[in-house]
Amino acid sequence: MNTTTTALNLPGIHHVTAIAGDPKRNVDFYTRVLGLRLVKKTVNFDDPTTYHLYYGDSVGTPGSILTFFPWAGLRRGRPGNGQVYATAFSVAAGSLRFWEARLLTHGVTPSAQTNRFGEDVLAFTDPDGLILELVATTEADTRPAHTHPEIPAANAIRGFHGVTIAVIDAARTEKLLVGPMGYRTAQSAGGRTRYTTGAGGPGTYVDLLVDSSIPRGLQGAGTVHHLAFQTPDDASQDAARTTLLSLGYHVSPVMDRNYFHSIYYREPEGVLFEIATNPPGFAVDESVDTLGTALKLPAQYEAQRSAIEAALPKLT
Repeated sequence: MNTTTTALNLPGIHHVTAIAGDPKRNVDFYTRVLGLRLVKKTVNFDDPTTYHLYYGDSVGTPGSILTFFPWAGLRRGRPGNGQVYATAFSVAAGSLRFWEARLLTHGVTPSAQTNRFGEDVLAFTDPDGLILELVATTEADTRPAHTHPEIPAANAIRGFHGVTIAVIDAARTEKLLVGPMGYRTAQSAGGRTRYTTGAGGPGTYVDLLVDSSIPRGLQGAGTVHHLAFQTPDDASQDAARTTLLSLGYHVSPVMDRNYFHSIYYREPEGVLFEIATNPPGFAVDESVDTLGTALKLPAQYEAQRSAIEAALPKLT
């Protein structure tokens, strides 16, 4: 690798996209149990027979967005090596007792609390088996949470803390992260190395985990499809694409996703990475007050709206 390559402008995580089974159950868990807002209800651009659901804070801020492709009846996958293994949300220090009780009330049994790099962590799975974590961060996280009637603001989810990628050979992925992607090593212990970027802090962390007990991942319901990193604008995305191509990565053309523009490439262990622009954002086709209330379709599917709406399962 050319060590003089200018680092890409990637200030943190943009979104995580996962695969789910029943879409109604998915909406219920993420909005009712975890207290996130359904900020966009649209369809998979490549398969309009299924939803693409976006959850996050009240306005859909990059770094708060967990999205799903739900297919009712889809077989379970297996989180493992070659995947984003766990997705972690940031909550305030001292919040985990509240969350443990809340999850148990809703039929979710979390694992025993652990401590990772000086912060308490509560791990659990969603109804499809997706591995989630709540990190009671000791760092400042001033991002406002979505208001939920059953969740005190002091305990609410602020956005992502970071992700854990399970790998067999961490060196190759590390070379990409700390080389062109501009990340830097933050901490390391017990087969886990944490990387951060930009100003650091919650929303920037990527952990690489090497653990011989973790099997190879199998894609299906309950697994992560891809991990997206923020970039400020189209120009920085174009520069990132040029750099990655020059280094031999196979990078997709720019794709218009209505709410951001995207490019895709695979890191050496097989995880699909995306670089997504922060603009135009989720209020481009509906007001902030009405986010997530209407089915929004890409322009190429608008003529098929009646058929698409009839085929999609009801979410309420």
